[in-house]
Amino acid sequence: MLGRGLPGQDGLGALLTDFLVNLDRQADFLQPSDAPRLGTVVLDLLSAWFAHVLETEAALPPETRQQVMARRVQVFIRQHLHDPDLTPPVIAAAHHISVSYLHRIFQQQTQGETVAAWIRRLRLEGAHRDLADPSLRSTPIHVLATRWGLPRASDFTRAFRAAYGLSPKEYRLRALSARG
Repeated sequence: MLGRGLPGQDGLGALLTDFLVNLDRQADFLQPSDAPRLGTVVLDLLSAWFAHVLETEAALPPETRQQVMARRVQVFIRQHLHDPDLTPPVIAAAHHISVSYLHRIFQQQTQGETVAAWIRRLRLEGAHRDLADPSLRSTPIHVLATRWGLPRASDFTRAFRAAYGLSPKEYRLRALSARG
């Protein structure tokens, strides 16, 4: 490995790079109790990256391969949140795994949260941020929802109200009036 460049722009190298950059960004919000688990993730990603570069991936422990696959899936989901057709079968097909394996590895990494629930939560969090953004105050609510992969207004409103206790319109009015 010494004396040779390691690819970091795509594949596992990009996944490791993104994880480390995001870890640094979130450092102020993490608890000391998060360190052992995050350290394990970093070591697993490094091991997978080295194994890939050395073409010895089959020698990795199954847990490491599962963690790396879960991280790949999470990155894929984040990159495709805008797509309303993003579903577990689509995600599984993109990663050449079965839907049941996708659910199994995903729930192990997210303390039991399903793939669909995680997608819905990320989409609602994104819409929630956008609705409170003063620079987007003139953008219609349905446009913001569609941007986050939630094109059906009634479904978006119902899910938003269930998650935040207010309709998107009510939340936007409160959030923007609080900012002045």
